[in-house]
Amino acid sequence: MAGKLAPIVAWNSKGRFPKVAAFLERSSVETDAMDVAASILQRVRKHGDKAVVAAAKKFDGSRMTVQTMRVTEAEIKTAKQLVDDDFKQAAKEACKRITLFSSKSLRDDWTMPTPKGGILGERFIPFDRVGAYIPGGAAPLASTALMTLTLAKVAGVKELVACSPAGRDGSLNPYIIYSLHLAGATEIYKIGGVHAIGAMAYGTESIKKVRKIVGPGGPYVTAAKRQVYGDVALDMVAGPSEIAVLCDGSANPAHMAADLLSQAEHGTGSEKSLLVTTSVKLAHEIRTEVLKQSKTLMRTGPIREVMENGMLLVSVKSMSEGIELCNRFAPEHMELVVRQPQKWVPKILTAGALFVGPYTPEAVGDFVAGPSHVLPRGGPCHYFSGLTVEDFRRRSSLVQYTEADLRDALPVVEAFGRVETLDGHARSATIRFDD
Repeated sequence: MAGKLAPIVAWNSKGRFPKVAAFLERSSVETDAMDVAASILQRVRKHGDKAVVAAAKKFDGSRMTVQTMRVTEAEIKTAKQLVDDDFKQAAKEACKRITLFSSKSLRDDWTMPTPKGGILGERFIPFDRVGAYIPGGAAPLASTALMTLTLAKVAGVKELVACSPAGRDGSLNPYIIYSLHLAGATEIYKIGGVHAIGAMAYGTESIKKVRKIVGPGGPYVTAAKRQVYGDVALDMVAGPSEIAVLCDGSANPAHMAADLLSQAEHGTGSEKSLLVTTSVKLAHEIRTEVLKQSKTLMRTGPIREVMENGMLLVSVKSMSEGIELCNRFAPEHMELVVRQPQKWVPKILTAGALFVGPYTPEAVGDFVAGPSHVLPRGGPCHYFSGLTVEDFRRRSSLVQYTEADLRDALPVVEAFGRVETLDGHARSATIRFDD
């Protein structure tokens, strides 16, 4: 059985390698999940709170009611008492670093003069109300609370709504409550899954519709987000977590193995961990470490499933081929652990987030570095970016012409109006100069 775990294969850009091709092929949304999500969303849209509570009971086993759906001030106070001081300190430090990074990322409104004395520019306007989905099933992702709503707060969003699944007793994990409150949440609801996405997208009697939904989730949440696009804005559609590690013979095999396993433990069993190295010897050493370390972690079941079906160690002849393979994979997270890493950074084009050097494990991106850990997964890194503070603002262009500007532009307006047979467009400009 051990031979099936974390297999080692060779690869080059010119050959056919079925095992590598199969590894690279993945979908961010499952067909079955789409059907289930559609049914739940329809009920939430039609029946509101009643459908949300029914879904929470059916899928989460929660005893939540309409009256207890929203986290109260008393529950926030209790959560603060239950959370240990070490975590409070850690959460505050993470929040500080996320706030600093987000503040540096904000774009300012700007203007420039037109040739004839007018003004052109851009304005950046925060959404008035956004929703964040915080997973809480396999793991209470308190860090995601900070990695979503902190950005929204920095962007200037006034109403910050959060949804996270309650336990069977109808309560929400105190660490999630604490983190959401610290991040600036103005409303917290004890609901998860498709019904949470539906409630935020369509609104219910108790939950006002949001403008945009952000945050990661499992296959059903992902399917739901895809189906509500257009009713609300979305950050991205994402699949299970994944990591690619590109290293040469200088890397520490124990460290690389630990990094591969860090993403395998998320819990769905569909995660992906890819190692690409120019050293065959190192690949074998890393595999040995993976097998050894996997037995010491808490989530052995999901980890073993990933090791069987979602972990691949690949040897390549050169760094260039290694980078080509990683760019094809377009991983959510990518680590670059090589000599002279800055030489290769510009060539990495599709990573959601890049972690450079032997002292930058992906975990610092998840918890503390500053950029949001909400990233595209399942291939969308080819065309989507990770969550940023600008995802919580709209861009609006600004145009203010003078009479002289408009007169100067008339030939252009008239030419396009003629070619596009939109003479009304042209007339709306020329009429201003009719005697």
